[in-house]
Amino acid sequence: MRTALWLFLSAVSALAQPLADPRLVDNAPEIPHENYVDQPYVVITNDGNWLCVLTTGIGKEGQNAQHIVSTISKDRGKTWTPLVDIEPASGPEASWVMPLKVPSGRVYVFYNYNRDNLRVLPNVNNETFAHRVDTMGSYMFKYSDDNGRTWSTERYEIPMRKMRIDRENNANGAILNFWGVGKPVIAGKYAIFGYAKVGRWGSPGGMVESQGCFLRSDNILTEKDPKKIHWVLLPDGDEGLRAPRGPVSDEANPVVMNDGSLYATYRTIDGYNAAAYSRDGGHTWTPSAYAVYSPGGRWIKHNRAANFVKKFSNGKYILWYNNHGGESTQLVPNWNAYLGRNPNWISGGVEKNGYIYWSEPEIVLYNDDPKVGSSYPDFIEQDGHYYVTETQKTIARTHEIDPSLLEGLWHQAENKAVARKGLVLEAGAGPVTLPKLPNLAERRGFTLDFWLRLRELSAGQVILDARDKKKGLALLLSDHSTLRLVLNDGKQEFTWDSDSGLHPGTLKVNTWQHVTVTVDGGAKVVSYVIDGVLNDGGAVRDYGWGRFPLELGDVNGLSSAVFGVKIYGQVEQLRLYDRYLRTSEAVGNWRAGR
Repeated sequence: MRTALWLFLSAVSALAQPLADPRLVDNAPEIPHENYVDQPYVVITNDGNWLCVLTTGIGKEGQNAQHIVSTISKDRGKTWTPLVDIEPASGPEASWVMPLKVPSGRVYVFYNYNRDNLRVLPNVNNETFAHRVDTMGSYMFKYSDDNGRTWSTERYEIPMRKMRIDRENNANGAILNFWGVGKPVIAGKYAIFGYAKVGRWGSPGGMVESQGCFLRSDNILTEKDPKKIHWVLLPDGDEGLRAPRGPVSDEANPVVMNDGSLYATYRTIDGYNAAAYSRDGGHTWTPSAYAVYSPGGRWIKHNRAANFVKKFSNGKYILWYNNHGGESTQLVPNWNAYLGRNPNWISGGVEKNGYIYWSEPEIVLYNDDPKVGSSYPDFIEQDGHYYVTETQKTIARTHEIDPSLLEGLWHQAENKAVARKGLVLEAGAGPVTLPKLPNLAERRGFTLDFWLRLRELSAGQVILDARDKKKGLALLLSDHSTLRLVLNDGKQEFTWDSDSGLHPGTLKVNTWQHVTVTVDGGAKVVSYVIDGVLNDGGAVRDYGWGRFPLELGDVNGLSSAVFGVKIYGQVEQLRLYDRYLRTSEAVGNWRAGR
C-alpha cells in the first residue's frame, strides 16, 4: 500500500515539475571564453575531437584586446580544454576567426587582423563607431598541424583586390574594412568562404554600406607551403552581392549544392534575408533577390542578424534564421531589428532541379528573456547526431538537436499522417467536454487543431469558448478578419491573432481551411498554422507568432464548451493535444485532409 501511494505521489510530483526543455539555451554546457565571445565554430579533427575557434576579449565587442583563441572538447561539447591563443590579446585586434580542415588534417583559420595597429577609423565623427578597428586591416590565416593544440608562429596575408565599395570608403581605399562569418566550404578541388566588404561608416547606423564577397583558393586543399597558396576574390567585377532595396548586404554564407552550384544567404536591413545562386564557382551570381521558401514563393522574414545555411551528409539543408522582419534604414535604424534574435528558427531544405525548397520553420532554441538572443551558429554532425553552437555575446554554448526535429523538416512536404501523440480529445461540432489543460508555467503546452469553413469573416463569431467568467481559453473571430486566441489564468490575460490580409496562411470565405493553434509553454509562443503555412506576419506585422508572459499559468476554465456553433459556417474534426505540436506535425495534419 505504501509503495503504491509513493509511486502515485511521485508521479503527481513529476507532473508538477517544469519540463527540462532542451531548446532552452540555459540547459546546455558553456564554451570557455573571457568576457565577450563570438562566432564559436567547430571542426572535427583527425583525432576525433572537436576543435572550436572563437573571438573573445576582456571587454565588449570591438574593444581593445579582442583576439582569437581555440579550445578542444573530447566529449562533444560537454567540457573543454583551457583557451589557447591563436593571436594574443596583447597584439593588434584579431577577430572573426573561421576554421577549415583540409584532407591532410591540417586546420587553417582565417581572420581579420588590425595589422597596422590603428586606433581609430579615419574620417568617422561618431565616437561609437570611430574605434571599431576590429573590422579593418588585412585578412590573415594561420594553421595547426597537431589538431589545434598549437598554431603556426607566422601569419600569412590573403591579398584582396579593391572594389568600388573599397575605393569609396572613409579612407578612399587606403584601409580596407571587412569581416567574415561561418566556415569555409569545400567544393571539388577548391575551398571558398564568404565575408562582407564594408564601405562608409557614419551616423547613426554605423555601417552605411556593405556587400557580400568571397575568397576562393584552388590549391589550399593540397598545397603544403602556405606561401604558395593562391586566392581569388569573387564575384568578378566591381560589385559584390547586394540587397534588393537597402544598402546593407552583410555576412555572406555559402554552401555547396549537390549539383555543384553554390547557394549563399546574407543579411539585409530590409526585413528579409537575401540569397543567391552561382553556377560557375562564385564568379557570377543570380540577380539580387530576397530568399524564398520555394522558387517564386513568399519571402523569408529575417532581421539584421546572421542567417546560416548548412548541408548535411544526407544532402539536405538547414537554414537558421529568426522568422522576424523589421525594416531599418541607416538614417532611422530599427534597433529592434538587431535584437529580435529570440527565439531562433530553422527550416529544412531539399534540393530540386537546382534550387533549394525550404520547409515551414520550427523553433530550435529560445531564451526566457526576450531581449537575449542567440546568433552565429555552427552545425556539427557526428555519428548520426546533430549539434549546434551559438553565442549570446557574453555566453556561448553547445546544444544537441533532436534528430526527429530535423527529419520532420526534411520530410514535411511528404508528411500526410495525423499526429497521435498527446491527442486527448477528438470531437465534432457541438458540446464538448475538455480535459484539463497543462499548466503553461511548467513549460507544458497544448494545441487546438480543426477544419473550418466560414461564409463571412465578421467579428464576434465563437469557434470555442471555455472561459469561466474570464479565466480559461477562447478562440474567436476578431474585428480584423483574424482568429483571436484568448488565454486567461485568472491573474492576467494574453491574446494573439492570426495573420490578416490576402496571402497564404490567412482566413478565406467559402472554402475549407485547416487551422492549428499551438500554445508552446516552453518558448512561451503562440503560433498559427493555416493550410500548412506558419503565420509570419505577412505585410502587416514583423512576425506572426506571439510571445506570452513567463508567469502565465493555469488557463483552465469550464470543462464544458461548445465547438463551432456560434459561427457563420461549419467546423469539423476538433483535435486537442496536451502538448505543443511541431510545425511539421501541423503540416502533416493538414496534408492528411478532412
